[in-house]
Amino acid sequence: MNDTAISWLEKNRRSFRGKLPPFDTIIEIMRKFNLLPAIFFLKSRGDCDAAVNLCKLTSDRGNNGHFEKDLNGILEHHPYLKKHKQLQRLRYSRVGAHHGGQLPAWKSVVETMMKGEHLDAVFATSTVAAGVNFPARAVVLFNSDQFNGHEFVPLDATAFHQMTGRAGRRGQDKIGFMMAFPGKFMDLMHIRKLYFSRPEKITSRLRSDFSMTLNLLLSHTPEGIKDIFERSFADYQHRKKKGKTTLWKDFNRHLDFLKAEGFVDKENRLTEDGVWASQLKLDQPLLIAQCLRDDSFPYENEALLAAVIAPFAYDRSYNITISRTSLPKRLRKAFDRVSKSTELLSKRMTAAGFDTAPLPLWTSTAIYSWAAGTEWNRIVQRTKIADGDLAMLISRTADSLNQIASLKDTHPQTASLAATARRAILREPVVFD
Repeated sequence: MNDTAISWLEKNRRSFRGKLPPFDTIIEIMRKFNLLPAIFFLKSRGDCDAAVNLCKLTSDRGNNGHFEKDLNGILEHHPYLKKHKQLQRLRYSRVGAHHGGQLPAWKSVVETMMKGEHLDAVFATSTVAAGVNFPARAVVLFNSDQFNGHEFVPLDATAFHQMTGRAGRRGQDKIGFMMAFPGKFMDLMHIRKLYFSRPEKITSRLRSDFSMTLNLLLSHTPEGIKDIFERSFADYQHRKKKGKTTLWKDFNRHLDFLKAEGFVDKENRLTEDGVWASQLKLDQPLLIAQCLRDDSFPYENEALLAAVIAPFAYDRSYNITISRTSLPKRLRKAFDRVSKSTELLSKRMTAAGFDTAPLPLWTSTAIYSWAAGTEWNRIVQRTKIADGDLAMLISRTADSLNQIASLKDTHPQTASLAATARRAILREPVVFD
C-alpha cells in the first residue's frame, strides 16, 4: 500500500477510534491497489454483521455475468434464504459475514459466492481461518487478540499463521498480502513477533470419558487398554511434561464409577446395561442411560422426546430465563421427570469428580417449539439466540436422537420414537444439500 493510502489511514484513525472503521472506503482503496478479494478478520460476530451493514448499497458492482445466475440458483434450491437479512448487502455491496452465529446454509452461500469470485470481501471471526478455504488476495487484521471461548487472549502463532495463510489465491496470485489495521485492539509489536514465530507444537486432546471407556471395554481387557494408552501420542506428551501418565489413571477412575453404577462387572466386562449404553456415543451417556433405565423418556410424542433430549446435547454457557408457567403442562411434566431421574446420578458424578451441568430448560422449550412446527424467526425472537446457535442445538439434538434410535434391540419403542423425532427437527433451514 502506497503513501496515499497510509496517509489516509493515519489521518482518519482517530475519527473511528472506539468505532468500526468505514469498511466501504477501505474496500475502495484496496480495489485501487488490486488487493481484492479480501478477508477481514474481526473481533466478534456482532462486528462482522455490523461491518456488512456499513457497506454502501450500489447496483453497479462490475457484474461479470455469472453473479445473479449463481446466486439465484442457490436461492431457488433454498427459498428460505430469500428472506435472509444480509441478502441485499451480498447482492448490492458484494460482501458477506461468515461466523458461527449464521445459519449453516447461509454460510454455504457466502462460501460459494466467494469461491466463485463474486464477492469483494468477507467479514469473519478468526474461527473461519481453520475451517474454510476462501480464495482471497489479501487478509486484513483489526485485532491482535482472539476469543478462546471464555475470554479474549493474545493471538498465538498457530492462529496467526492460519489467518495470514489465507492470503493469496492458488494459481492466480504469486504472493498474498496481509494488512494490520491500527486501532484499539491492535498491538503491532505483537503481530510483528508472531510473524517471525513458528506455529505452536501440536498437543494431543485425547482424554478419557465414559463413552470411550465403555467402547474400549467392548473389545479389550484393561491390560490391553493400558498398552494402547502407553503407545499413544497423548501419553508420550504427558510423560515428557510430568514424568508419568495420566490417561491410565483417568481411565481407571471412569472404570470404577461404571462398576459402581452397574455398567461393568467385577471381572471388568460390560454388563447388559453397559453393552447398550456403549452405543450412546454422547457427551453424557450415563445420564441418558439412567433415563432409559428408569423409563423416564416420553414414549408417545416425538416433540416431547426431542425436547427432553435437547438439554443433554447443549454444551455452551448461554442461558435464557424461561417462565415455567408459560410452558405447556405436558412439557413441564416431561422435563421434570427427566430432571428427577438424573438428579441423584448427577450428584454421585459430581462427588466423584466428574463434570456435570444443569439441564437448561430453555433448550427444551426451543426444541419443543421447533418440533411442533413453530416458525423459525419466532423462536429466534423469543429466545434471543443467534440463528447459528439454534441450528447447532438442533443438529446436536438430532445426533443424540440418532444414537438413541440405534437401540432397536433393547429399547424398541423409544428407539422408534427417537427416529421420528429426529426427522421432525431436521428440516430447512437447519439442513441443506
